[in-house]
Order: sequence, then structure tokens, then C-alpha cells
Amino acid sequence: MCFINEALLHVFVCLLGLVVLCHSDCTFEELVTKDVNNPPKGCVDHDGAHKDFDSEWVRDCVACSCTHDGLSCCNMLPDPTEVEVSDECELVVNKQECSSKVVLKSDKTKECSPN
Repeated sequence: MCFINEALLHVFVCLLGLVVLCHSDCTFEELVTKDVNNPPKGCVDHDGAHKDFDSEWVRDCVACSCTHDGLSCCNMLPDPTEVEVSDECELVVNKQECSSKVVLKSDKTKECSPN
């Protein structure tokens, strides 16, 4: 019986990870060539910094990449208003590590388990 509960817990944690990923916001800005004689050499990020093609970076828990198609950025943290958790649980976000998990409100050291 303990093995089954442990297996269910692993399935729950994996599904929770998918929920978190599905609630992440992503944007894509297509690369625009204004002058065919002077094509862009990379992307310009949201802070106005030039980034080379095929580069990747993370800033403020937003992962971005620059390709010849354009600039793609995804928030690595879920929007707390979009993640559904049971009443006894809560979403805890760690912005220093760009991670999140769902824990019991009564004991934040324990992750929530399925009913």
C-alpha cells in the first residue's frame, strides 16, 4: 500500500510540474529586416540590449533566446492567480532560484499530496 501511495505522489508531482509549465507566459517577437542590404546581426531584448543570434539568457526569471526568426521569452514562474491549488495548500515562489512548488499551508516543509 505504501508503494502505491508513493507512486501516486510521484505522478501528482509530475502533473503539477506540467500545470506550472502550462501556466508560464511566453512571448515571441518576429525579427524584422528593415534594410535588406544591412540585415540585423541579432535581437534587441526588452531592456534595449543587443543579443547575438543563437544566444540564450535569463533575467528576472524570464528565459529568452535569440534566433534568426526572432526573440522568444518565457516566464519561468507561474502566475499565482492562474494556478489552482486546494484550500489546504499554497503556491510558494522562489524568485532567487526561479522555482515554485505547492506546499501545505500548515507545514511549508511538506509538498501537497493528492487526496
